[in-house]
Amino acid sequence: VGKGTFLRAMIDRDTIPSMLFYGPCGTGKTTLAGIIAKISHSHFVNLNATNAGIAELRKVIEDARKRVRSLQQRTILFLDEIHRFNKGQQDVLLPSVEEGTIILIGATTENPFFEVNRPLLSRLRLITLDLLTPEAIGNMVKRALTDREKGLGTRELTISDEVLRDLGVFVNGDGRMALNILEQAAAMVHDKGD
Repeated sequence: VGKGTFLRAMIDRDTIPSMLFYGPCGTGKTTLAGIIAKISHSHFVNLNATNAGIAELRKVIEDARKRVRSLQQRTILFLDEIHRFNKGQQDVLLPSVEEGTIILIGATTENPFFEVNRPLLSRLRLITLDLLTPEAIGNMVKRALTDREKGLGTRELTISDEVLRDLGVFVNGDGRMALNILEQAAAMVHDKGD
């Protein structure tokens, strides 16, 4: 999402196309969808394919049609774990994506060329997310330790460079795992004055 990238330009212009985030766990697929949800003026619906079905998809699509007619507002459907949908469930999405009734943002950890049907995949912009580097993990942990609003900054905790490097290697590119370990470690540390 750095300056000059396709995704950043689409977010800044609020012209998000239908796309598919593909990458390992903890690389930011859901976080990117959250950023888009906060910045976009579109109606945002968040579903997970592990517990959503065809009836729910049809309701989202029908509501999206009504929203366009009455409010001239687009609907972005974030569908996490899209690879869990079978071919029939994925086929329900195809016409509404093709005609622009919904903007689909799918997320998957599985190879989309095997898990997402070809007609749907051909209508999505594929964004591949790579494992986070140990340096990126370290920067994320440092931000979490200093962020006084959303992180642990009010606790005034510190971490040595050696532990930060070890953590970055240990989590093997998974940012969510690094933050979970940080939260668990912070819960075991007493605040100053305790």
